[in-house]
Amino acid sequence: MKVVISGIGTISAAGLNLKESLSSMKNGKRNAGPVSLFPNVLPYPVFEVKHLYEKAGMEGLRTFCLAAAAADEAFKDAGLLLPLSSNIKAGVCLGTTVASQLNDIEFYSAFKKYGNVDLKPVDRYLRGNISEALAYQIKATGPSVTVVNACSSGTDAIGIALSWLRSGDCDMVIAGGADELNRVPLCGFGSLGILSNFLCAPFDKDRTGLNLGEGAGILILEREEFYIKRGKTPLLYLSGYGSAADSYHLTAPHPEGKGLESAIKKALSDSMISPDDVCFVNAHGTGTFDNDKVESTVLSRVFGENVRYFSTKGYTGHTLGGAGGIEAVFSAAALKHGWIPASAGFVSKGDEIPVSPVTANTGISGSYAVSTSLAFGGNNAVIVMEKA
Repeated sequence: MKVVISGIGTISAAGLNLKESLSSMKNGKRNAGPVSLFPNVLPYPVFEVKHLYEKAGMEGLRTFCLAAAAADEAFKDAGLLLPLSSNIKAGVCLGTTVASQLNDIEFYSAFKKYGNVDLKPVDRYLRGNISEALAYQIKATGPSVTVVNACSSGTDAIGIALSWLRSGDCDMVIAGGADELNRVPLCGFGSLGILSNFLCAPFDKDRTGLNLGEGAGILILEREEFYIKRGKTPLLYLSGYGSAADSYHLTAPHPEGKGLESAIKKALSDSMISPDDVCFVNAHGTGTFDNDKVESTVLSRVFGENVRYFSTKGYTGHTLGGAGGIEAVFSAAALKHGWIPASAGFVSKGDEIPVSPVTANTGISGSYAVSTSLAFGGNNAVIVMEKA
């Protein structure tokens, strides 16, 4: 049974929709700057989404509003009307880390100081499950799960959605990831010493760390037979998923990339293809020294010295739990349109990087693409997409 990617949608600093995002990448436009969403004294540039529309009744739930914006675009792309019919077994599976639930610092400070404070932040926290909130709004009647698995969350959510469709539990699943820019991870990543004072440069020899960002990427996934009954012709498929944890370190990847390599091979096996069938890899590519060294080494080892790969985090920043969803959308769009963007920020490689990412917008031909996600705790998740 095949699973169709029937609709895609995204929002990030690269653009408020897919068209704007592809234009930014095609023209090398990088929309980064200082934090404006909350008080901040840290010097790191970030990739914020400007002019985000907040749905009525969802004020303060920024992660949900990002997910809803991307989902709206994906539904339109899939030719679906909302709310969904109750006859459709539709599930929702989204990955996140912030999840609209880290905006309560002022509440705790006030509660500690005064004891009697407005409980609206508590209500907002309880409504911060983005999958449940989206399922309620679109009237989805199937399973609803929010995946919180660090920076592989969005990719893992897509993998879970694939299993729901293959098993027949769902006819359709809204899957992907979303995360908002937030003070807690900004301070946390800063304390780890992995944020850069400059625009990130994934895989470059002079890379100094990552930039945080925010956004969402949503796929509408459907069982092929259900999609064809809607009178549609498949263009893209989600053909495989693999995950593996190496448990080497709380924040650092395994030096030999054992978990990543295992996840890639599982995803290829699940798709019933070989590395030679893959025309490009959308790499995790954070711009940190260890991640880029390990990831490029594994990609070279699995796919060979002619592997075409790139990172889009130079256009979006690292969107944490949203990264896998956003990069899945970009990968699907690249397969559909036949080109991949230059890996923003890359100029030249150091000796620890065996193969350079693409340095210019590059035409591609072929049927299969891979998107990788590496996460804290040794988590690794990989998906494979196929052009019909």
